[in-house]
Amino acid sequence: MKNKWTLDDWLNWQEMLMEETIVMGLDRVGIVYNRLFPNGVPYKVITVAGTNGKGSTVSFIDSIYRESKYKIGRSTSPHLLKYNERFAIDGQDVSDKLIIKAFELIEAKRENVTLTYFEFSTLAALIIFAEANIDLAILEVGLGGRLDSVNIVDSDVSVITNIAIDHTDYLGDTREAIGREKAGIMRTSMPCICGDQKPPQSLLSYAKQINTPLTLVSELYKNEIGLEGAHQKMNAAVAVKAIESLADQFPVSISMITEGVKKARVAARFEKIAIGGKTIILDVAHNPAAVEALINTLSEDPMETVAIFSALVDKNIDDMIELASETIKHWFLVPISAERSIDLESLKNKFDELESTTFCLNMNSAISQSLELNEIKRIVIFGSFYTITDAFKIIKKFNVNSFWS
Repeated sequence: MKNKWTLDDWLNWQEMLMEETIVMGLDRVGIVYNRLFPNGVPYKVITVAGTNGKGSTVSFIDSIYRESKYKIGRSTSPHLLKYNERFAIDGQDVSDKLIIKAFELIEAKRENVTLTYFEFSTLAALIIFAEANIDLAILEVGLGGRLDSVNIVDSDVSVITNIAIDHTDYLGDTREAIGREKAGIMRTSMPCICGDQKPPQSLLSYAKQINTPLTLVSELYKNEIGLEGAHQKMNAAVAVKAIESLADQFPVSISMITEGVKKARVAARFEKIAIGGKTIILDVAHNPAAVEALINTLSEDPMETVAIFSALVDKNIDDMIELASETIKHWFLVPISAERSIDLESLKNKFDELESTTFCLNMNSAISQSLELNEIKRIVIFGSFYTITDAFKIIKKFNVNSFWS
């Protein structure tokens, strides 16, 4: 029966395999990985973890290596519009056919081992990249690091972009606890690049304990970059250090680094879309540290700005509001299509002390109302990956030029 399944059939089935959406641990996925790759994966690997900036850093690394004509596999999550976004070879999303073929192989090898949706995704990426005979894979960690399914692979370089408070139910509620979880992607004698400006002692101690050569990046990248914001200059600097750490195996010229960083693109990271004389900015900022970076980038070009906002119920929404309240003139609050989304009534309560709010029944209403404000030229949409997904489903009806076009 499964041999006639579409990609959607496979994904719907995977979502029903386990009651819990997130199940941490490497035991189950490790069994299937060892059946699939008894000698490990046949390509070099860079693993990227961190609270924020993972997707951007992956994009910079990917762009530099592709500019240098290496064959690169890129695995990221979550996807925004199509599941295929999770896997790219030489910058192109892979086909349904290749993903289904990988799922069929996983199903043949897993036997009685139950896997999560994300574990299927991780294993599929590794299979697809092996079949494509890539030179190097860049793997983005889904959650944490130590117990994330991506960590079944022994990487040649580990990257930790930064450490902030997020996913506290799974990773702990201090930077020390979270730092130790992120540090779990390090490997003995293999380089680790860290962009956190004050790395937790737990991360430093673990690197020393397992003899990991740790490079702490403190200076921003100084040349032109393809993404906006000072925080992206740090992500670019981290990416360049990761490239340099593999220079003996994958040499890259300075000119290729310059061009690669300049050409890097990633969806919904301060992505600008022009509609009716207004600028809509899509950004996946979904925790206080990311919102602070977003607000700092907005402040580089001061103007009256309204926001369309929603978030997941387990996020620190109060701090996100506080950080953005002085910059945002008016808030349009919306429900979003996600299992852990905050309900509109609870979201209203978060904004009790702010008078400049409008509560919308859906994203279409929020976007329509914001576009009708004649005096406002900039609209920022943020709070969650799901917020961005819902927004773009409406925005694409305007036939705009965007990352997804």
